Amino acid sequence: MMDKSTKVREVYERLLLTSVFRGVLTKPLFALFFKYVNEKGDAKLSLYSELVGEIYESGMSLTALVAKYVFENENIYIKSRANGEKVSNNISRAVNFELDTFKLFASLAKEDFMLDMGVEGEYIPGFDTQEADFVCEYEKRIKDISKYGYGIFSEYPMFRVGDSGEIEPIVSYDKVSVDKFVGYKQQRDKVIENTEAFLSGRPCANVLLYGDAGTGKSSTVKAVVNLFYSEGLRLIEMRKDQLRLLPSVMGRISNNPLRFIIFIDDLSFNQNDDNFSMLKAALEGSASSVSENSVIYATSNRRHIVKENFSDREGNDVHRNDTIQETLSLSERFGLTVLFQKPDKALYLEIIDELLQRYGIEKTEKIHIDAEAFALRRGYRSARCAEQFIKSLL
Repeated sequence: MMDKSTKVREVYERLLLTSVFRGVLTKPLFALFFKYVNEKGDAKLSLYSELVGEIYESGMSLTALVAKYVFENENIYIKSRANGEKVSNNISRAVNFELDTFKLFASLAKEDFMLDMGVEGEYIPGFDTQEADFVCEYEKRIKDISKYGYGIFSEYPMFRVGDSGEIEPIVSYDKVSVDKFVGYKQQRDKVIENTEAFLSGRPCANVLLYGDAGTGKSSTVKAVVNLFYSEGLRLIEMRKDQLRLLPSVMGRISNNPLRFIIFIDDLSFNQNDDNFSMLKAALEGSASSVSENSVIYATSNRRHIVKENFSDREGNDVHRNDTIQETLSLSERFGLTVLFQKPDKALYLEIIDELLQRYGIEKTEKIHIDAEAFALRRGYRSARCAEQFIKSLL
């Protein structure tokens, strides 16, 4: 063991004993800290500056950054607790020791490093720390694990499936909120009520939001996720061409205490599309494509999401009519379908008026005339068109 003459070295030796939270030590912050402790002279000062730079890059204090790494970590202890499994005394003791160690690390201040380097009285860059009880906070999160989650799902509300098939967070996710919408209240309420049922464990439905472009279908889904994020709701967005990965995605989240919306935006299929059967299996409840803690929400500009040509009605299929009906009825396999139509003139102007009030612009007859002309130039009325018109005034 090294000399424990400073707090920095005490933290270092304790961190070497990390086992449950071993993954936290792979973060650049800790890699730099280990290099710093084992270096000497000017190189030590340089590594300290790199470490501080890492804290600056995160935009957080040292305490907040360490807490982020600890609470995001997916380990045997939190997975066992989340699944209601018994945890051995050895693991429980290790967790308490390691959380206390991370608390000690997170409380390190510039002065501790100055003492360790013997550079008291000289300038070195500083950073912020706060008081934190990691043991207490971690236990609180476990008790409310269905709301906080763990691993990559503990920080962000929205995720996507990457090209490699891995689920990755959407860091710059859409923060749209329900109270920012204008019009389509009845449609939104249906989606909200279904989502509330899903979160409470009551019977709920897969949802298809279909209708005209610019009416707020996708934004409605994302707003609902933001609304219920604190209740344990997350969104995983998949492209239509990734539906072959649906069983693996379901398997990845099946034992997670959170609830997930699998979101497929702008959904449509051509005949003989291989992804058609995968979605059909999921909607029908195939064991390989369904997870009890997930539901499918999709948007489409088409009521019948399988495109059909006149030529499709020809061919040598003996039971051709049955085949046609199967493809056209895919939308019927969604338990709830919600229609978003283009607004008529009255609703369009109602949306305009609400946006005028929201942005503090005085309503006039001329604005109504200009708003209608704006829509006619674009060839359609929609909530998106109304917002674009108001922004043009601003």
